[in-house]
Amino acid sequence: MTAASDIPAATLCSYPARAGNLVRPMADGLDAFRRIAEAVEAARHSVWLTVAFHADDFRFPDGRGALFDVLDSAVARGLDVRLLAWRPNPETEHYGRVLGGAPAGSRVRIRWDRAATVFCQHQKSWMIDAGQPSETAFVGGINLSTEALRRHDAYVEVAGPSATDVHHNFVQRWNEASERTAADGNWACDATDALPFPQVASGSRGTSVVQIQRTLHADRYTDGRATPGHAAFDVARGERSILEQYKRAIDAARRTIYLENQAIPIPEIAHCLERALERGVEVVLLVPAIPEPHVYEARRNPAQRARFDGLEALGRHPNFLLAGVAASEEGERRPTYVHAKLMVIDDAWATIGSCNLHALSLSGHSEMNASVWDGSVVRPFRCTLLAKHLAVDTAALDDLAALRLYRRLAHANRRKWQSGDPDWQGSAFALSPAAYATTPGKAV
Repeated sequence: MTAASDIPAATLCSYPARAGNLVRPMADGLDAFRRIAEAVEAARHSVWLTVAFHADDFRFPDGRGALFDVLDSAVARGLDVRLLAWRPNPETEHYGRVLGGAPAGSRVRIRWDRAATVFCQHQKSWMIDAGQPSETAFVGGINLSTEALRRHDAYVEVAGPSATDVHHNFVQRWNEASERTAADGNWACDATDALPFPQVASGSRGTSVVQIQRTLHADRYTDGRATPGHAAFDVARGERSILEQYKRAIDAARRTIYLENQAIPIPEIAHCLERALERGVEVVLLVPAIPEPHVYEARRNPAQRARFDGLEALGRHPNFLLAGVAASEEGERRPTYVHAKLMVIDDAWATIGSCNLHALSLSGHSEMNASVWDGSVVRPFRCTLLAKHLAVDTAALDDLAALRLYRRLAHANRRKWQSGDPDWQGSAFALSPAAYATTPGKAV
């Protein structure tokens, strides 16, 4: 078995791999936002969050209300509540719904922040009690909308020294947010509202090693002062530590690689995966069975051919599975959109966050992932994910046997899909790498 220590951390990064963290991965929006709401309600000092997409229909589980119901309740308790929201450029206005403003009477401090050209501020993080002994961070990929809560996705809670790095990220972005001097760039604060960087890392809360990793566009932020216990990083040159980590982790895999991602891998990642397949590693990639329209457009674009060539090359290996999921609704199978951005290797290491495996996320969007080196956390998370997709408890199986079972059941379910039989084992079904995204609106 691969030990977690066999998987190297990213090196060209703002934040180090830190020991002493308490880690809790969460699959899907109801579990994640129930826990986030609990953490906000238990907060005693501050609640800070970064938001990419937001729709007015978003509600926290269990009747807790809308985003500003929960946030203004925290303000009423005397907490420092701040929201850092993405403001699109003309090139990105079609990406989705964003936070245009706060409800009348809200006392949440809000600041808007643009990204460069075609990129977006894609981080989705929550920071509870920054700089306090109870400091806790949440890092993930779930957007704030009713639709997002219906999609398959993930978040991870981190308490301990690595939470301080999420704190550092928020301060860095808040203080240099692009709209801080704009007439409409702040709410309940002004351009002079600056935060101090953390000086000391949060104390040990657990036993997991965690590294906070990012994508940042060059020249977007310039204040690269050091996070506690780590050398200063020249953030003005940009950061690509998520891409570096994906490549290093895949190259270190010995047995299994399990990925869930909204996007098929860029060629650089696909080549790493193909080398792993050639070593005999079992690889499962879960993607949206019916992707977004721009993926079908890319499939028809000769300039994008390399992306799909890479996927087809993976599909020529018998130890590779491309899969989607389809829920049973009224006696029929209907594909569920996969929005997760995670990878699990050898039951020893995992990464969870906001970063898709497409070029925008890996080169210019602002993204954040948390990578975890701890088999006692990673293995149960793998079991949770497979239980959702296979309706089988794989706790008695090692990672290799579990992914081989995944492949068998997914192919059996595909045959049932093709014959119109909705009586599946679980919800995962095999997709064709050669035909993926060739027929708009169809799972193939």
